[in-house]
Amino acid sequence: MRHFFFSLVFSVILFSGWLLVGADLFSEEGLLSSEGSQSAGRVSGEEVSLPIGEYPVFRERRDVTAEFRPVRREGPGRFAVPTAHSAVLLDVATGMSLYEQDADERRAIASITKLFTAMIVVERVDNLEEAVIIDEEIVYSEGTRVGCPRTGYCIGERLHVGERISVRNLLRAALMNSCNDAALALAKHVGGTKEGFTAIMNERAKGLGLENSHFCTPSGLELDDPVAESGCYSSARDIAKVAAYALRYDEIWEIMRTSKTDISSVDGKYVHEIFNTNELLGQYPNLVGTKTGFTPRAGYSLLAVAGDPERGKHRIVAVVLDDYYRWQSIQDMFSWGFSAYEWL
Repeated sequence: MRHFFFSLVFSVILFSGWLLVGADLFSEEGLLSSEGSQSAGRVSGEEVSLPIGEYPVFRERRDVTAEFRPVRREGPGRFAVPTAHSAVLLDVATGMSLYEQDADERRAIASITKLFTAMIVVERVDNLEEAVIIDEEIVYSEGTRVGCPRTGYCIGERLHVGERISVRNLLRAALMNSCNDAALALAKHVGGTKEGFTAIMNERAKGLGLENSHFCTPSGLELDDPVAESGCYSSARDIAKVAAYALRYDEIWEIMRTSKTDISSVDGKYVHEIFNTNELLGQYPNLVGTKTGFTPRAGYSLLAVAGDPERGKHRIVAVVLDDYYRWQSIQDMFSWGFSAYEWL
């Protein structure tokens, strides 16, 4: 009995020592996977995942890699996006910055805001077929609206006061056609008021560690008061972080890859035609999705996510803020990123 006791104690000491030594070889955090789990690592080629918010006890060892990591290749030279005021290229799996240019500068981001709004809505609404009631404030929103692809240019059926339309259909209008009325309708449905929802946005931003973001509207529409508007901002890096996190919600990206669709009220009385503002649909290989943004203060801005051209397995987020040549700049960033790095 005594021999068994000492053997047991000795085994515990050995095991504890292994833990203490191993702890120094692990990285601080796991990596977020697109399936909504925290990747604890790969063991014998199999990925071990934990539910969102639960972190692995151990840290990463060299023989237990959490994900493939981007490694700079020899050959491709330096890169720049001279037409952008701010830009970043981010590896989704590791959060590693592959390229950045004033990535933490606080700037207006216009309708790119709607991606963050959509993410919060999907997180908080269990049933996307749930009906939203359209009120007068929503109908008379400024800027791009359902039925009005540009300010003052209305060619389709607009939303109507009292209309009941699903959360999913409003997400389509907000993400594809960047409709401000749809974003406001979603915000009021979740937060009660526009102000209530923006409070949720800013609390969520803190939770995600967005250090250079403060949101004032769910649509990104600028405020009439210049002083107040100066307090509404985000950064290229923060936006890229949001996109990387939002990849766990497939509903969002499926919508963003849809070129056009009809959405209707719950009773089928009203039908609204929705088009996508994404100019790269069908033009760029392994494109996951994009979100555009424009206001006079923000300039022409763009967020896009793409997988590597060969297999699409390794994904990167590209963001340019205030870049008139945004569509070409984004393609140049993807091209350089996938040629300048390999994932090992």
